[in-house]
Amino acid sequence: MTSSAASIAITVVGGPTALLEWAGLRLLLDPTFDEPQRYGPDDDDLEKTAGPAVAFDDLGRIDAALVSHHHHEDNLDQQGRNLALTLPLVVTTPAGAEDLGTRGGTARVIGLADDEELALDDPLVVGSAVAGRAPAGARVHALPAQHGPDEWAERLGPVCGFLLTAPGHPTVYVSGDNSEVSVVETIVARYGAVDAAVLFAGAARVPAIDAALTLTAADARAAALALGARRVIGLHVDQWTHFSEGRDALEREFAGLESPAGGALLAHTPMGSRTEVAL
Repeated sequence: MTSSAASIAITVVGGPTALLEWAGLRLLLDPTFDEPQRYGPDDDDLEKTAGPAVAFDDLGRIDAALVSHHHHEDNLDQQGRNLALTLPLVVTTPAGAEDLGTRGGTARVIGLADDEELALDDPLVVGSAVAGRAPAGARVHALPAQHGPDEWAERLGPVCGFLLTAPGHPTVYVSGDNSEVSVVETIVARYGAVDAAVLFAGAARVPAIDAALTLTAADARAAALALGARRVIGLHVDQWTHFSEGRDALEREFAGLESPAGGALLAHTPMGSRTEVAL
């Protein structure tokens, strides 16, 4: 599954949001572009503490948005939703596609069930704007994700991760809001090792649920090792009050872990800057 391709690039916007440059495509992960605010009066309502490190218009061309889930503001906020629907393509869960498809906009919105794949090089499916830039054989696969304990699944709603594959290009895993290393191990058993792992960490917590809803730093380390990743990109560790662990926790857990490509396994990805990530 791993390839010999040299690199990807990432621009971290904040929270789970980043622009991923892969195989000639520019993919926006979980768009959040609201200014700081609280999204309701209740204890479990979310609060954003900082705006985007890069304005949407400053990111340049964007070919598609990958939305792990549509129903939590820290993964798709109001401005993020509106902006995603102006893009050529949005890929999300079936429930997300059903909802976003009612909200107007010009985007082609496609929902994928777990382990379903989408041909990014097929203009009839994704449109000519995306297919014209995708290499032959480029695919995005929707992957399982578990957003907290089993008993809260109905309340927390459906979530997915993504796997990007293309012949001669790096294989990239995007975890989405997955909290369970066991889910990652199941993915590895099905798809094999990856070149890069984009892990949503931060150990998100809300008062009503006594458990982390995304990867802890320790679990992110375990997930990265299970994936055999050549490099790890950590997201979902800032800008929201319910993230109980920050970037510093990731750096402590990954201290001393080296990449087969050289240097630290956890990539240094300053917020707001484009970073080329060697693989």
